[in-house]
Amino acid sequence: MITLEQIKERLAEAIKQSGMTQTAIAKQLNIQPTQICSYIKGRKMPALDTLANLCKVLDLDANYILCQ
Repeated sequence: MITLEQIKERLAEAIKQSGMTQTAIAKQLNIQPTQICSYIKGRKMPALDTLANLCKVLDLDANYILCQ
């Protein structure tokens, strides 16, 4: 069973390992860098459209993030 905690952990790890700054990621997504920080710290989950775009920016398969 997929848990929200697993999704948050994978998302945070992918952002950290991307080698991109939070500001650079946020700029590409047209969101505030504080939102990226919230994703890393597990305080928030991105909206589905933001998650899809984040996966594109990070060159990730959304299935990996969603633990499938």
